[in-house]
Amino acid sequence: MVGRQQFKNHLQFLTSEGFSILDVLPEATLEEKVTSILLGSTPGGLPPVITSLFTKLKQKIETLDTSTVRMVVFGGGTGLSNIVGGDSRRLGWARHPFGGLKEVFPRVSSVVCVTDDGGSTGELQKDLPLIALGDIRHVLLSSIRRENLIRAYNLDRTGARRCAAVLYAVFNYRFISPPASAAELLRDTGAVLNDLPEPILTYLSQLAELLTRDPRLTPTLHRPQCLGNLLLAAAIYRHLDPSLNSTELLASHQVVRTATIRGLGELSACLGVQQHSVLPCTTTLSQLQLLYGNGVLVTSEYKSSKARRGYPVDRVLIEFSRPPFLPPEVVQLVQQADIILFAPGSLYTSIIPILQIPGLAEAIRANTAALKVLIANIWVQKGETDATHDAPDRKFYVSDLIRAYHRNIPDGVHDLFSHVIALDMSDIPGSTLQRYALEEKEPIFIDRNRVRALGFGSVEARIFNHDLLQQRGAIQHDPDALALAIKGLWALRQAGYLKQPERKEALPAADFVVASEYGTKPAPCLRYEKISSILHYLSTELITAGSLNMVKMTEMERKWLMDRVVEIVFRHPDISMEHLQFIRGITLVEPESWKRCQEWDSIYSFYDPHDQRIKIRQDQAGNLNRFEMVFLVALGQSLLGNYIQEKRIEDLLHGSDVVGRMYRMQIRDKEQLVSFLSPEDIDSYLQLSRMHRLQSDARVYARVINPGEGFTPPGLFFGLFYAWYLDNRFATNIEYKMSIMRNTISDLIPEQVRIVDRRRRTIDFFRERIFRQRSPSLSGAGG
Repeated sequence: MVGRQQFKNHLQFLTSEGFSILDVLPEATLEEKVTSILLGSTPGGLPPVITSLFTKLKQKIETLDTSTVRMVVFGGGTGLSNIVGGDSRRLGWARHPFGGLKEVFPRVSSVVCVTDDGGSTGELQKDLPLIALGDIRHVLLSSIRRENLIRAYNLDRTGARRCAAVLYAVFNYRFISPPASAAELLRDTGAVLNDLPEPILTYLSQLAELLTRDPRLTPTLHRPQCLGNLLLAAAIYRHLDPSLNSTELLASHQVVRTATIRGLGELSACLGVQQHSVLPCTTTLSQLQLLYGNGVLVTSEYKSSKARRGYPVDRVLIEFSRPPFLPPEVVQLVQQADIILFAPGSLYTSIIPILQIPGLAEAIRANTAALKVLIANIWVQKGETDATHDAPDRKFYVSDLIRAYHRNIPDGVHDLFSHVIALDMSDIPGSTLQRYALEEKEPIFIDRNRVRALGFGSVEARIFNHDLLQQRGAIQHDPDALALAIKGLWALRQAGYLKQPERKEALPAADFVVASEYGTKPAPCLRYEKISSILHYLSTELITAGSLNMVKMTEMERKWLMDRVVEIVFRHPDISMEHLQFIRGITLVEPESWKRCQEWDSIYSFYDPHDQRIKIRQDQAGNLNRFEMVFLVALGQSLLGNYIQEKRIEDLLHGSDVVGRMYRMQIRDKEQLVSFLSPEDIDSYLQLSRMHRLQSDARVYARVINPGEGFTPPGLFFGLFYAWYLDNRFATNIEYKMSIMRNTISDLIPEQVRIVDRRRRTIDFFRERIFRQRSPSLSGAGG
């Protein structure tokens, strides 16, 4: 209390009425001036007496006791781990593992987003019914504290650093082939295991042994994995009945929930991390969905990070496997918090998913005593923040971040945070920013006046890592500088000097509503098992040069092909199991035997309804992306099944002149139809693809083509659109056709209006009828 009062008295002196000594600093607000003093970024040439006063202020803030201040930080992997204790995946972390928020605020706790499904986490979810563990592992390692290691294991400072270095090597070790034994698995990390205290080494050895002994865990060793994720999974499985398989564990979700919290707590305690310092935001399996402004809904965080849709994200949705469970430990942390932070990171894939968990945003708002701060991202993120909802053609600003939160959080951003900290880039060399621009990375600009008009305090500070900038030309938040900046804001609040600006510009009404019903998609591990089971029964053949006869593939050829197909289907969660029911096999055809006409397209694949096989020209299998594209096109075509009974192209004559051609097709009777689509769906689709239904025969559709012009038949167009919807990079011709929707359409040309309307309705058709996804209004509630 004495330290706080002395700081307040000194601050009163510096800000006395008449002339404030702080006015010599160029920063606009008191918060920024104090932050500048703390970070040593004040201008040179100031009189010694003023410099002395500023130094005294800095010392008073630095010596304030924050050992009992309770802090909660929300975020995803890299951004959260970096500010808590440094980026624990970066090589330099092992040399300096003890920094960041955890050193200034020892009672910091992290609440981690669990929608990640890429990399090692995605591999793990193929086998285990667990939430995403990769980001939890990342943050857990960053949260290791030197004092805890010293106290728990009687180490000196050097011993604690060596211990952290070993844990860095073990938890970040990645392998692609299964180890011969548990002991070899740990030895292969290259870590000096003798630098670990005996209890830690014993515990990690037990977890590694469990990986090789528990039949539920051993399949994970046969995939590319990060050892830290596996050790965390093993820690959880130590608390699960060994007789329960994945299906039974999913049915016993309360048991898995308890084991997750206990296993994480047990591993945390062993590593020198305080209890509940790292918690998942939920223990319910969940997947991220992004609804883009053109109506396409993409499932999977991994896919969203690769997307280049060219449209702003309209809504962020979370698909939970059951009613989401908010751990009571998280609620208790929020209720008791003195400071609540939202870490930098991926806007749509780290913070927003957390705040869509029912009850969490309300708990944050209910804590009116805490200092609440949003830490803005540094970079525009491709596929996410490279287009704004209100103005897709301009840059992305901090106010856009706030608006994006507001649109995607129940009841908006009100009372979630009062201040925003953004990075001041004025000292970053232009050459560095130019290099980033060549990598298509642009900064997120702070528009302080707009942010303050929205009612939020803005702090622009030099919180980037200077050493990293000089050594590697990289720009990243400096965890130590950020921790000091947060301490400054906390000190100002304690002294009664931190004010929130008056709101002068109203945000739109918060219209996001959390879904009241939850998805029925199987857990990733069960989905992977189902995909493998369905595709296991497909035949696989080759048609060799100069032959039309199909020859069965060898076991090695078959395994190579089917492993790739299983991976493709699994990587697209929007492909339902029903989409696989119309294919009976996959045939690779050597180019010399490929007889399909390619006059108007270069798609070397198709679905043959006669034998229900996907047929792909063999040379397409050599390129991973190309093979994925042609497979998805043919898979999409298979959903139409045998819908065509007869088709032909007829010349249209005027006298002896050919003035066009007519593509004519007859659809099968309902009784003969074998298709994913109903007759009504087929009719809707054919009209969307500009086929005209004849009045004389409701089963006959036709389209007139000008002489010399190409034409994409409805079946091929369906397959291309199917692939485009899943990943627009796979069908550039469809992307070209859909690009008209990005333009401002004038009603001066009614045909353009009709084209845009038809293409939007086509997207709606695929979203609702083909992929059976939720269909929220593009401008209404997301639930």
